[in-house]
Amino acid sequence: MSDKDSSTAKSYLDSALAQGQSALGSLTGSTGDKTEAAARKDQAASEKEASHSVGKLGPLNVSSSGGVSTDDPNRTEGSWNQTLGSAKESLGSLTGSSSLQKEGERQNAEGKGQEAQGQLSDFGSGVQDRVKGAAGGMVAGITGDREKEEEMRMKHDDAKTKQRSAEADIQKQAEV
Repeated sequence: MSDKDSSTAKSYLDSALAQGQSALGSLTGSTGDKTEAAARKDQAASEKEASHSVGKLGPLNVSSSGGVSTDDPNRTEGSWNQTLGSAKESLGSLTGSSSLQKEGERQNAEGKGQEAQGQLSDFGSGVQDRVKGAAGGMVAGITGDREKEEEMRMKHDDAKTKQRSAEADIQKQAEV
């Protein structure tokens, strides 16, 4: 199920090849090599971006490789607690109720911590399961067990989706 056109490793290889081709073009003065190198470099950047893309619908995540994962429940519950906390803060501020405002601040802060805990859990289990899937796939490939190899590839892809989804959410929060 892996999409070979959106592999992070392939993007790094293509980028390195583009650098070599660009250097060759500079040494020989070949504009053709330079142009081809630039196109390959752009393709490598697109491959890397595609390998990191994850579609999200609520707690469900889907990647370009076909991997599917669901968020750790702490991510969803933490997000909900942040929403409720913000609403209580606003309502408390609007009505002049400092106790409701403080309760909202507390719930919002707890929600942020809960969501972060879920993100770290998804990131860690995603990395761990990707390694298991990749290693299991290699062993199955060597032994010729195609069914197990496909099972391990799917495990890898699902874990990659979980990891990339957590990375994307963590990155969004870091930018805020």
